[in-house]
Amino acid sequence: MRRTVLGILAALLLLASTACSFSTKDPNYVPPEPLPPLEQLKQVPVTQQTTLAAGDDVIAFVTPDHNIVCAMTSSRGGHINLPYEPNTYSDAANNKFAVVPVVQCELAAYAKPEAEDISDDCGATGLGYLGGTVLLSPDKAVYGSCRSGVTQMESEYGPKGTRNGTISKLRELADGQNIERNGLRCSAYNDGVACGNVSGGVAFFVSREGYQLISDGGKTVRGNLKEDS
Repeated sequence: MRRTVLGILAALLLLASTACSFSTKDPNYVPPEPLPPLEQLKQVPVTQQTTLAAGDDVIAFVTPDHNIVCAMTSSRGGHINLPYEPNTYSDAANNKFAVVPVVQCELAAYAKPEAEDISDDCGATGLGYLGGTVLLSPDKAVYGSCRSGVTQMESEYGPKGTRNGTISKLRELADGQNIERNGLRCSAYNDGVACGNVSGGVAFFVSREGYQLISDGGKTVRGNLKEDS
């Protein structure tokens, strides 16, 4: 009987000591800076998100905050196969062009392009060179484009967006998840999305705050976030 009582007391003391344990935050702890986009894409393990498939040979995803939508897709003669926006990719006239793997992203809230990054005068068409889109091909990344009106992303999740439509039905790529298609890799991190051709040393990062365009294996960084590289 004495041993039983002693055992019960020991168990109660162990429970009490466990219940009183707690942890405190280190006031001097400074979280590490996010990796530069190319380093992030090099180091992260890739998880193939097959549930993100949005059509034939296209993978599309949206960030959890629904500010960025991306398609890992193909381009022919500058015509991009987008599952969430009408396009002329399938026109027979484009069959003569080579198929190139690309990643195209659109943002609902975004920064304007820096003057040095405006790569097109819109051919005197009256279209504006606007932010809110980014395009990665195997050899370069370009922010902004010549367009009039709003993108599908702005239409759904911009200030006057409907909050419903094709993009609202896409799967989310959660922070920390990564995906690869045809040699191009994307990673959702640091409140944005980085995509790149790791072997070619070309990448971009986009978020609400701004963008980076990376080339030359990370040696050249343009955009309004270049000071953070």
